[in-house]
Amino acid sequence: MPVNQFPLTSPNDHRQYQYLVLDNALRVLLVSDPQASQAAASMAVNVGHFDDPAQRLGMAHFLEHMLFLGTEKYPDPAEYHAFINQHGGSNNAWTGTEHTNFFFTINADVFDESLDRFSQFFIAPTFNRELVDRERQAIESEYSLKLKDDVRRMYQVHKETVNPAHPFSKFSVGNLDTLGGDQDELREELLQFYKTHYSANLMTLCLVSPEPLTSLDAMARQYFGAIKNTGLKKHYPDVPLYTETELGTWVQAIPLKEQKRLTLTFPLPGIDRFYRHKPLTFLSHLLGNESEGSLQALLKEKGWVNQLSAGGGVNGYNFKDYNISFQLTDRGLGQLDDIIRLTFEYLEMIRSQGLEEWRYRERASLLKLAFRYQEQIKAMDLASHLSINMHHYGVEDLIFGDYRMDGLDIAECESLLSQMSLDNLRVQLVCQEVDTNRQANWYHTPYASRPLEEQEINRWRPKGETSGLRLPEPNPFIVEDAQARPDKSQSPVPTVVAEATGYRLWHKKDDEFNVPKGHLFLSLDSDQASQDPRNAALTRLYVEMLLDYLTEYTYPAEVAGLNYNIYPHQGGLTLHLSGFTGNQETLLALLISKARERNFTQERFNVIKRQLLRSWYNAAQAKPISQLFTSLTVTLQRRSYEPLRMAEMLEECTLEDLHEHVRAFYEKIYLEGLVYGDWLTQEAQTLGHRLSHILSLVSTPSGESARELVNLTGKGTMLRELTISHQDSAIIVYYQSPSATPEKMALFALMNHTMSSTFFHELRTEQQLGYMVGTGYLPLNRHPGMIFYIQSPSAGPLQLLEAIDEFIADFSYAVMQITKEQWESTKTGLINQVMEHDANLKTRGQRYWASIGNKDYGFNQRELVVAEIEKLTRADLIKFMMQRMRTKHCDRLVLFSTGEQHRHLQALSSDKMITDLRTFKLHSDKFHL
Repeated sequence: MPVNQFPLTSPNDHRQYQYLVLDNALRVLLVSDPQASQAAASMAVNVGHFDDPAQRLGMAHFLEHMLFLGTEKYPDPAEYHAFINQHGGSNNAWTGTEHTNFFFTINADVFDESLDRFSQFFIAPTFNRELVDRERQAIESEYSLKLKDDVRRMYQVHKETVNPAHPFSKFSVGNLDTLGGDQDELREELLQFYKTHYSANLMTLCLVSPEPLTSLDAMARQYFGAIKNTGLKKHYPDVPLYTETELGTWVQAIPLKEQKRLTLTFPLPGIDRFYRHKPLTFLSHLLGNESEGSLQALLKEKGWVNQLSAGGGVNGYNFKDYNISFQLTDRGLGQLDDIIRLTFEYLEMIRSQGLEEWRYRERASLLKLAFRYQEQIKAMDLASHLSINMHHYGVEDLIFGDYRMDGLDIAECESLLSQMSLDNLRVQLVCQEVDTNRQANWYHTPYASRPLEEQEINRWRPKGETSGLRLPEPNPFIVEDAQARPDKSQSPVPTVVAEATGYRLWHKKDDEFNVPKGHLFLSLDSDQASQDPRNAALTRLYVEMLLDYLTEYTYPAEVAGLNYNIYPHQGGLTLHLSGFTGNQETLLALLISKARERNFTQERFNVIKRQLLRSWYNAAQAKPISQLFTSLTVTLQRRSYEPLRMAEMLEECTLEDLHEHVRAFYEKIYLEGLVYGDWLTQEAQTLGHRLSHILSLVSTPSGESARELVNLTGKGTMLRELTISHQDSAIIVYYQSPSATPEKMALFALMNHTMSSTFFHELRTEQQLGYMVGTGYLPLNRHPGMIFYIQSPSAGPLQLLEAIDEFIADFSYAVMQITKEQWESTKTGLINQVMEHDANLKTRGQRYWASIGNKDYGFNQRELVVAEIEKLTRADLIKFMMQRMRTKHCDRLVLFSTGEQHRHLQALSSDKMITDLRTFKLHSDKFHL
């Protein structure tokens, strides 16, 4: 039967697509995108940890790692990574339950050469014996990194409470225990696993490039036609995820971070066959509703729940867990029976009253609009997504399948709802205050599991009385048919359309992406926002209270594709609205009127304050490298504070304190905004005048708040140690530019680009110092900077700093060895990254907004930096490194933490330790943005 060669595409998609099957049965999707500056490829293989041999758990993951480390044609294990990096690209891979995905992006002019390297993974990998031990150490580091990750810890409890005969029960990551033993034997098993499970007929490939389809067709055949097809068939065991023993159970587990979460799980069969009608998407639309009368609104009103989510849960070849999860309050923990009973009451209401065509059409029309005005994503994300879709959808639906809702199938919905019953239920409670009698393997999570009791099941049955629950009304924000307006922009970059003392509004009409959407950014600066930790804590609490208060009123708008976020920054807070333009002004008016009400109750204040404190206290449980990244900005930015310091301040604050803070916050305001997208100039001007009027009612004009950054010039090597409870050590070494010129931005960006691949290879792959290893270009308050970071299970901070210093010292020589062609190619790779075409309206809007924040009012900082990159020579780089980075006393900041297993090692110390952060920041010179 002939295959339809072309998937259905969005009218807003300028790309061309072609599907083909090679002679070796490899399925390929070609995507020609003439606007792309980068090309990308993704291979998805129908092999995952479900295929791991029982005696070699983690083998699929181990194989994924080993495939990167040399092939017969390109034996150097560092070559692939270096080639991708040198040519402005990036690469990654992941191993899931049933699939492994390999993907990369690169400058389009070397796509041919990159495919030659990439395809060899699947044709002739070497599985170099010398690298077997090193790479299983990397797997161990990756496992160790997540030992205190609550998601992993709870995932393992889940695995231990399902049917042990189901492949889901297997430990997926692997470590030195599961991958231990003689490395020659392990390599032989690896080869056997590769031969047994990797075959062209189980693979799907997606290529994205500016090249025409004919060229991509030739590349696919040339490079991937040699992958062997051994005609493998998938045979996962036909056993249920839960037998009667595991169904009808109550599982409770203790997290490390403070949280209280109740999850009701309804086991369903595999759901791929439902994708045309998406009944679960529709049911989640009703169950997850947050407007007045909904299950979430009622439970929040009672003070039992902070949040409800419906629809998550694991899924695979013969199973789907449908989860309804509740983030509980302290009070809610004592009301579990009532929460579960009300959930079943709401499910009964949906079953008897909710299966109506107009409700389904509301959800379907949103997906229809989203498809019609589908926004482009980056080439690598597109390639990865489509290569996975090829395992789930037919050719026609490779793109449209995610959006397709062909009509309400009541029988399908009723069948699924009948399985959301008390007879088909598992309950999980995650909370620090529960009793346990077991410990999970690998992650040591304390948990307990017991059968559900008949009397508790009876307590959960709906009683038939009216509880105040009701299904949502028709959504007034949904637009059946939005249209983008054809008006052209009057300027190539944003311009000021409204300005007076205390406010300024920028605008640009989009005329490239052709979507009826807009992005509004409004930043409110107030000197009261974060002048000290107490004010910063109250500003953050105000934002959380506001978001909580607004939910019920704005939920219909969010469902209709009108999104908003409010977030604090160093000088105040920002409101960002996005989505379809038709009703954006209506939503903005609603937000402003509700924000001005500030109708906060004592009860919600108690709940949200507790929630915020919990998140700040939980920050101490994050992985060490994450805590160091937070502390880096805290150490250097004048108005940035440690989470625990803010928690300390917030503990004593009352609702009256919050109201007083909000009053003081609005006393003097500076507003800066950007309106970008399908907005006309006149509309933006009118909005500017309206905002100006509203501001005049509540505040007097003010100047911008200061953004201050500690100046490290002349300070030498400053050290700051954090006390973190974790077995790993971690370190960040930060170098700061003495000025914020395009020349220095170019120098630091190029230095990072040149070093990153080698640093990763040397310290992670060769020296095996840890799994989290890297460099980064890090501008703070517009000031360029560069960081080196490592989280290590095997070395203490002193060793890590010595390894970083040794790398920097040796790197000058490595730069000298680079050929002229390699140097120019490295620069071109970076230039292409800097100048990468904005994929969509959102990316462009964020770039414009960042430019305004950085006072780049010509919106040409990228171009200025690129001009400087073009001028830079190897000598410039070497000279800078010799003068500013290669001395032990150079100006830099070193943040570190000592792992529990490294406390016996020689300590990292200095006479320039920052012990009192407040004093250090107060008495340091500052850069002002």
